[in-house]
Formats: sequence, structure tokens, C-alpha cells
Amino acid sequence: MSVSRHFVLAAGGTGGHMIPAFALASELLARGHRVALVTDERGRAIPGVPDGLDVHVLPAGRMQGGVFARVRALFAIWKGRGLALSLLREFGPSAVVGFGGYPALPTLLAARAARVPAVIHEQNAVLGRVNRFLAKKAAAIATAYARVERMPEGCADKVHLIGNPVRAEVLTLRDRPYPAFTANGLLRVLVTGGSQGAAILSKVVPDGLALLPESIRHRLQVTQQCRAADIEAVRDAYKRHEIPAELGTYFEDMAERLADAHLFIGRAGASTIAELTAVGRPAILIPLPIATDDHQAANARDMADAGGARSIRQDKFTPDELARQIEAMAADPEALGNAAHMAWNCGRPDAAKDLADLVESFGGAPLMDVIRMGRGAAMEAGTRTAGAAA
Repeated sequence: MSVSRHFVLAAGGTGGHMIPAFALASELLARGHRVALVTDERGRAIPGVPDGLDVHVLPAGRMQGGVFARVRALFAIWKGRGLALSLLREFGPSAVVGFGGYPALPTLLAARAARVPAVIHEQNAVLGRVNRFLAKKAAAIATAYARVERMPEGCADKVHLIGNPVRAEVLTLRDRPYPAFTANGLLRVLVTGGSQGAAILSKVVPDGLALLPESIRHRLQVTQQCRAADIEAVRDAYKRHEIPAELGTYFEDMAERLADAHLFIGRAGASTIAELTAVGRPAILIPLPIATDDHQAANARDMADAGGARSIRQDKFTPDELARQIEAMAADPEALGNAAHMAWNCGRPDAAKDLADLVESFGGAPLMDVIRMGRGAAMEAGTRTAGAAA
């Protein structure tokens, strides 16, 4: 018999933070729990909010810029902490789960004040700043990679290798076979640079594909996500090179396009890597050079070491180098299929379930107490305890 409990999730306002939060929320809701999500205005605007998820927007500041900017950020964080503390007292969660990003910080600070167990999830191969700040006080640390850099000393015993939860529509594709790829068949290439595309991909990819040997080039079929400012120039480039390409600033059916692709070219964000390995698609990854602590380069490492991807630093990402890497992967159909299998082996399809299991292990009331007291009385008791602890 499962016992319905309350959980609060706190996530920064980017897709990399929100997608795993949505996945965990869906799993907890499916188990009969009540879930609330705390984020900022950007996070609230990200599509994919699960049905039944309560979303709250609280103030949060970023500790960047000059002295005055940091002082303002501290005030915003403190204000957000106070509002989050009121939410925790009212909601009575068994645990709070943080997914990184500054918008998660006030809620996790409030959890510490209310003595509510806090679990943090790190999507990247380098522990983020907020998670790094909170790691020693967290009840557990869930990671997406076996090796995570910048982990504070003394935290090893509470680290759990979970993986990075992905969207349900992507996970359902895991058992779909890799698209048939033969010496004479189409080579479908999917190119994305994040939600709005990347300028470097628009500049390099069309010219790089044009340098491929004719035996590969004439079989190309490209789908590329571009920035609005770049799309016409990219369209002209493909037309000039006589390479068929479908371009857009956003594709709603990205999961299906990934399923149909033989090769992915793009950034090495945490959610991108998780989806590529969930579906099993070989990739050429260009880590974002300005990513904090160069975490995208670290993200690409495991997939590249396993043989499922090639990683190219942006300063080395030229049309010649791209053509060379594609030819090395795609000249032999069997080699590309093997790379797909290696990528698939890196996937952790049970990440959402495993993270939910971890979260449920904290703060649960004994079953008989819940039955005896009734759900409402148990919630009131939890609220009084949180209020007294603050």
C-alpha cells in the first residue's frame, strides 16, 4: 500500500533544470503524491508542465555583477526564502528536491530552516554553483554521471548515481530500433543548438556537409533548428550546396525527429545528452565554450569515451573538421550503427523512477501513523513541526 505524501521541487528557469523536474513530478504524481514546483518567470513559461502540478514563482537573485547587483540579489534571495518558508509550512512536504539554478536556492534555504530533508539533483558532469553551495547540508545528492567534478569533500557517502530524467515522449522511443542505414540509403542529420539554435552551427554545418564525398553528400537529408536571425542565410547556403534541408526556429515534434535521425549535431547540454543516450543516437557534439565551469565538455566525455559521439571544441569546429568527423562515422553504415548502440548503452532510462524512489525514502511517516491519524491530521502535525523548527 502506498501512502500519499507532499513534495516540493525547486528548479532554475532553463530547460536543463525544468525537464528533469517535470519528469520527476510526473512520476511522483503517478504514484499518488501531491507535488508543487517552485521556479522563476522563465521556468513557468517552459512548456510541458504535468497535469496536477502546482507551480509557484518566487523571487530569486543571481550572484553576479558588481557589489550593488550582488546586494540586490541577496535581498531577493532572502525575500524568496521567506515566501518559500511560508509555502513549506502550508504544504507540509516530506522532502524538497532541488535541480540547481539560482531560482532553486531560496526554497532549499527554507527547507534547511524548516528542517525538511533536501535532495539535490545534478544534471551535469560538473556540480553547479547552487548545488555545490548546498551539497554538504543535503540529505542526498543524485547525479547523472558516475564522475562529477567539483563535488565537495565529505559528500561521497550520500551520492547516488541516478541519471538525468527525460521527457516521457522521448523515453518511449528507447525500444524503437535505430533507423535502417545502408550504403545507398538516406543519411538523415538533425542539427540543433538549443531552444533557439546556435549561430556557430548555422555558419559551419552547411559548408561542412558540402565538403563530404559525393557518395555521402548526395544522400543527405537535413533538419536544422536555427535562430530567426540566421535562418535565411542558412537556407541560402543549403540551396547553394544543393543539399535538401528543412529549417525552423522551433520544432514541436523534436522527439520524433530525433527518432528518425541517423546522426545528431549540436551542443552538449545535460538534457541533450540524456535524450541522445535514451534513444541511442550517435552525435557530433560541440560543447558551449562559455558554459559555467566548462560543464558541457565534461558532459560529452562519457558518451565520447564510449564511442557513441565525437566531441569537437568550438575553436576547432570548422567545415573541414566537421566533414572529416562525419566521414569517419558514416562512411561505413555498420560503424554508424555501432555508434548508435554505444550511445544507447550510456542511457539511464529508469532515472525518473530511481529518483522518485530516492525522494520517497526521506521524510515518510510510518504507515500505521498515517492510518491512525488520518491524512489531514498528519499534514497538520507536519506543518506544526516545520513551523516550530523555523
